[in-house]
Formats: sequence, structure tokens, C-alpha cells
Amino acid sequence: MTSRSGSAESGLDSMLDVLSNRYRRRLLVALLDHNPQEGDDPQVPDDVRLGDEELDQLMIELRHVHLPKLAESGFVDWDRETNTIQTGPRFEEIRPLLELMVAHADELPDDWL
Repeated sequence: MTSRSGSAESGLDSMLDVLSNRYRRRLLVALLDHNPQEGDDPQVPDDVRLGDEELDQLMIELRHVHLPKLAESGFVDWDRETNTIQTGPRFEEIRPLLELMVAHADELPDDWL
């Protein structure tokens, strides 16, 4: 009983931890319909208004914090050399939660994505 409920909790905890950052949520939601191609830089959504310095900082954070965390969780496969980002071996575990969030986007806070 403990191990079954413990692993379910740790799986949900892992998902919620990954989803705790807006940029990781955006990357995962983008992967619902589209896998970026080799050589693509992680894209910052158009509605994010950033100055050059802030954009540079975001790109550093994506490369050194967010993408490694997503890759470590198994939700994405990220090849640092080719900058290829694809759904990972555990993506199907988080897909229902992402789809639920997208389906109820109008009920979530404006800054959820």
C-alpha cells in the first residue's frame, strides 16, 4: 500500500515540480502538437515582452536550468549538441495533465502559460 501510493505521489510531485515554471509549461504545451526540428532554438512566445538583456537571461536559463530539468525528468529528450528537443520517454505520463490545463485555460490564472 505505501509503495503504490508513494510512487503515485512522487510521479505527481515530479510533474507538478516540472510544471511549476511558466517556461517549462510553455515548452511542454508546445510539444503537445509540435516537436521542434534540429537546430531550432527554444522559442520565446510572442506575448512575452522582454528586452535584449532579459531575453539573453531567459535563453541562459532555458539552456542551463529548464531544458536540463525537463530532460532529467524524462518528459523531453534534448540533444545539447544539435539543440533538438522532442517528447521524451515519460511525456505520455504528463500529457493528460497538460491537455487538462489547455482545455481549462480560461479557468486558470492569466499567467499560467
